[in-house]
Amino acid sequence: MSVMKLFYEWVYRYARAPWDIGSRKELVELVESGRIQQGRAIDLGCGAGANAIYLAQKGFNVTGVDYAEAAIEKAQARAKEAGVQVNFIVDDLTNLRHVSGTFDFLLDYGVLDDLRLHQREPYLRNMLPLTHLGSQYLLWGFEYPIRWWEKFVPFFDVPFSPGEIERRFGQYFEIEKIAEKIDYSKWPPGYAAYLMTRNGETK
Repeated sequence: MSVMKLFYEWVYRYARAPWDIGSRKELVELVESGRIQQGRAIDLGCGAGANAIYLAQKGFNVTGVDYAEAAIEKAQARAKEAGVQVNFIVDDLTNLRHVSGTFDFLLDYGVLDDLRLHQREPYLRNMLPLTHLGSQYLLWGFEYPIRWWEKFVPFFDVPFSPGEIERRFGQYFEIEKIAEKIDYSKWPPGYAAYLMTRNGETK
Protein backbone atom coordinates (compact mmCIF):
# COMPACT_ATOMS: atom_id res chain seq x y z
CA MET A 1 0.00 0.00 0.00
CA SER A 2 1.41 3.39 -0.99
CA VAL A 3 2.11 6.16 1.49
CA MET A 4 -0.58 8.33 -0.11
CA LYS A 5 -3.19 5.57 0.15
CA LEU A 6 -2.29 5.01 3.80
CA PHE A 7 -2.68 8.74 4.38
CA TYR A 8 -6.16 8.86 2.83
CA GLU A 9 -7.29 5.71 4.61
CA TRP A 10 -6.24 7.25 7.93
CA VAL A 11 -7.83 10.64 7.23
CA TYR A 12 -11.19 9.21 6.18
CA ARG A 13 -11.30 6.73 9.05
CA TYR A 14 -10.08 8.87 11.93
CA ALA A 15 -10.39 12.54 10.99
CA ARG A 16 -12.44 15.09 9.09
CA ALA A 17 -10.70 15.82 5.81
CA PRO A 18 -10.21 19.57 5.25
CA TRP A 19 -11.49 19.16 1.70
CA ASP A 20 -14.69 17.46 2.91
CA ILE A 21 -16.74 20.66 2.66
CA GLY A 22 -19.92 19.58 0.91
CA SER A 23 -20.95 19.77 -2.73
CA ARG A 24 -18.71 22.13 -4.66
CA LYS A 25 -19.64 25.56 -5.95
CA GLU A 26 -18.85 25.03 -9.65
CA LEU A 27 -20.76 21.74 -9.75
CA VAL A 28 -23.84 23.22 -8.09
CA GLU A 29 -23.85 26.22 -10.42
CA LEU A 30 -23.60 24.04 -13.53
CA VAL A 31 -26.42 21.73 -12.41
CA GLU A 32 -28.71 24.51 -11.19
CA SER A 33 -28.21 26.48 -14.42
CA GLY A 34 -29.06 23.45 -16.55
CA ARG A 35 -25.67 23.26 -18.27
CA ILE A 36 -25.31 19.77 -16.81
CA GLN A 37 -28.41 17.68 -17.46
CA GLN A 38 -29.62 14.60 -15.60
CA GLY A 39 -28.05 11.38 -16.79
CA ARG A 40 -25.52 8.73 -15.87
CA ALA A 41 -22.76 10.34 -13.81
CA ILE A 42 -19.50 9.21 -12.24
CA ASP A 43 -17.54 10.96 -9.51
CA LEU A 44 -13.87 10.09 -10.05
CA GLY A 45 -12.32 10.16 -6.60
CA CYS A 46 -15.55 10.69 -4.71
CA GLY A 47 -14.05 10.81 -1.21
CA ALA A 48 -16.79 10.90 1.42
CA GLY A 49 -19.42 11.33 -1.27
CA ALA A 50 -20.68 14.92 -1.02
CA ASN A 51 -20.74 15.61 -4.76
CA ALA A 52 -22.07 12.16 -5.66
CA ILE A 53 -24.87 12.48 -3.12
CA TYR A 54 -25.75 15.95 -4.41
CA LEU A 55 -26.02 14.61 -7.96
CA ALA A 56 -28.21 11.71 -6.80
CA GLN A 57 -30.49 14.18 -5.03
CA LYS A 58 -30.81 16.02 -8.36
CA GLY A 59 -31.95 12.89 -10.16
CA PHE A 60 -28.70 11.60 -11.64
CA ASN A 61 -27.84 7.90 -11.79
CA VAL A 62 -24.54 8.11 -9.92
CA THR A 63 -21.44 5.99 -9.49
CA GLY A 64 -18.74 7.11 -7.06
CA VAL A 65 -15.21 5.72 -7.20
CA ASP A 66 -12.36 6.04 -4.71
CA TYR A 67 -9.36 3.90 -3.86
CA ALA A 68 -9.66 4.53 -0.14
CA GLU A 69 -11.95 1.94 1.41
CA ALA A 70 -12.55 4.19 4.41
CA ALA A 71 -13.80 6.94 2.10
CA ILE A 72 -16.24 4.59 0.39
CA GLU A 73 -17.54 3.33 3.73
CA LYS A 74 -18.15 6.90 4.87
CA ALA A 75 -19.79 7.80 1.55
CA GLN A 76 -22.13 4.80 1.73
CA ALA A 77 -23.21 5.77 5.24
CA ARG A 78 -23.88 9.35 4.20
CA ALA A 79 -25.88 8.29 1.15
CA LYS A 80 -28.02 6.08 3.36
CA GLU A 81 -28.60 8.99 5.75
CA ALA A 82 -29.54 11.21 2.80
CA GLY A 83 -31.97 8.61 1.46
CA VAL A 84 -30.38 8.36 -1.99
CA GLN A 85 -28.95 5.51 -4.02
CA VAL A 86 -25.35 5.80 -5.21
CA ASN A 87 -23.22 2.96 -6.55
CA PHE A 88 -19.99 3.43 -4.61
CA ILE A 89 -16.99 1.38 -5.77
CA VAL A 90 -13.47 0.88 -4.45
CA ASP A 91 -11.15 1.12 -7.45
CA ASP A 92 -7.92 2.70 -8.71
CA LEU A 93 -8.45 5.46 -11.29
CA THR A 94 -5.11 4.67 -12.92
CA ASN A 95 -6.05 1.00 -13.31
CA LEU A 96 -9.83 0.62 -13.28
CA ARG A 97 -11.12 -2.93 -12.85
CA HIS A 98 -14.66 -2.57 -11.54
CA VAL A 99 -16.22 0.25 -13.58
CA SER A 100 -17.84 -0.36 -16.97
CA GLY A 101 -19.96 1.44 -19.51
CA THR A 102 -20.00 5.11 -20.43
CA PHE A 103 -21.26 8.16 -18.59
CA ASP A 104 -22.97 11.37 -19.62
CA PHE A 105 -21.17 13.36 -16.93
CA LEU A 106 -17.79 12.78 -15.30
CA LEU A 107 -16.54 14.71 -12.29
CA ASP A 108 -13.07 15.06 -10.80
CA TYR A 109 -12.55 17.39 -7.85
CA GLY A 110 -8.91 17.32 -6.82
CA VAL A 111 -7.85 13.85 -7.92
CA LEU A 112 -5.87 14.32 -11.13
CA ASP A 113 -3.86 17.13 -9.56
CA ASP A 114 -3.10 14.80 -6.64
CA LEU A 115 -1.41 12.31 -8.96
CA ARG A 116 2.28 12.48 -9.78
CA LEU A 117 3.13 13.32 -13.38
CA HIS A 118 3.83 9.69 -14.36
CA GLN A 119 0.35 8.68 -13.14
CA ARG A 120 -1.61 11.20 -15.18
CA GLU A 121 -1.38 9.44 -18.53
CA PRO A 122 -2.69 6.14 -17.05
CA TYR A 123 -5.55 8.15 -15.52
CA LEU A 124 -6.42 9.52 -18.96
CA ARG A 125 -6.22 6.08 -20.60
CA ASN A 126 -8.63 4.70 -17.98
CA MET A 127 -10.99 7.68 -18.07
CA LEU A 128 -11.48 7.97 -21.84
CA PRO A 129 -13.33 4.62 -22.23
CA LEU A 130 -15.92 5.91 -19.74
CA THR A 131 -16.90 8.69 -22.15
CA HIS A 132 -18.99 8.87 -25.29
CA LEU A 133 -19.52 11.60 -27.87
CA GLY A 134 -20.96 14.56 -25.98
CA SER A 135 -19.98 13.39 -22.48
CA GLN A 136 -19.24 16.32 -20.19
CA TYR A 137 -16.31 16.29 -17.80
CA LEU A 138 -15.84 18.75 -14.93
CA LEU A 139 -12.25 18.90 -13.69
CA TRP A 140 -11.10 21.00 -10.72
CA GLY A 141 -7.53 21.15 -9.49
CA PHE A 142 -4.72 23.31 -8.20
CA GLU A 143 -3.11 25.18 -11.06
CA TYR A 144 -0.48 27.92 -10.95
CA PRO A 145 3.01 28.70 -12.27
CA ILE A 146 5.61 27.05 -10.05
CA ARG A 147 8.14 29.48 -8.59
CA TRP A 148 11.77 28.37 -8.84
CA TRP A 149 12.16 27.50 -5.18
CA GLU A 150 9.00 25.37 -5.16
CA LYS A 151 10.78 22.83 -7.35
CA PHE A 152 12.70 21.82 -4.25
CA VAL A 153 9.50 21.20 -2.25
CA PRO A 154 8.19 17.59 -2.11
CA PHE A 155 5.34 17.00 -4.57
CA PHE A 156 6.10 20.24 -6.44
CA ASP A 157 4.70 18.61 -9.58
CA VAL A 158 1.22 18.12 -8.10
CA PRO A 159 -0.47 21.33 -9.35
CA PHE A 160 -1.34 21.56 -13.02
CA SER A 161 1.15 23.63 -14.95
CA PRO A 162 -0.30 26.38 -17.17
CA GLY A 163 -1.40 24.77 -20.44
CA GLU A 164 -1.17 21.21 -19.12
CA ILE A 165 -4.90 20.53 -19.35
CA GLU A 166 -5.07 21.68 -22.96
CA ARG A 167 -2.07 19.48 -23.83
CA ARG A 168 -3.44 16.40 -22.12
CA PHE A 169 -7.11 16.66 -23.04
CA GLY A 170 -7.33 18.93 -26.08
CA GLN A 171 -7.24 16.07 -28.58
CA TYR A 172 -10.30 14.44 -27.02
CA PHE A 173 -12.38 17.29 -25.58
CA GLU A 174 -13.60 20.77 -26.31
CA ILE A 175 -12.30 22.66 -23.28
CA GLU A 176 -13.74 25.66 -21.44
CA LYS A 177 -12.05 27.10 -18.37
CA ILE A 178 -14.95 28.14 -16.13
CA ALA A 179 -13.05 29.31 -13.03
CA GLU A 180 -9.55 30.25 -11.98
CA LYS A 181 -7.79 32.11 -9.19
CA ILE A 182 -4.18 32.81 -8.27
CA ASP A 183 -3.19 34.43 -4.98
CA TYR A 184 0.41 33.89 -3.88
CA SER A 185 -0.38 35.15 -0.39
CA LYS A 186 -2.19 31.83 0.21
CA TRP A 187 -1.24 28.19 -0.06
CA PRO A 188 -1.90 26.52 -2.39
CA PRO A 189 -1.93 29.77 -4.35
CA GLY A 190 -4.11 28.89 -7.31
CA TYR A 191 -6.80 26.66 -8.78
CA ALA A 192 -8.74 26.24 -12.00
CA ALA A 193 -11.92 24.47 -13.09
CA TYR A 194 -12.59 23.17 -16.58
CA LEU A 195 -15.79 21.98 -18.25
CA MET A 196 -14.99 19.72 -21.19
CA THR A 197 -17.16 18.08 -23.85
CA ARG A 198 -16.06 14.85 -25.54
CA ASN A 199 -15.45 15.32 -29.24
CA GLY A 200 -15.33 11.69 -30.35
CA GLU A 201 -11.61 11.51 -31.16
CA THR A 202 -10.32 8.04 -30.26
CA LYS A 203 -6.56 8.21 -30.90
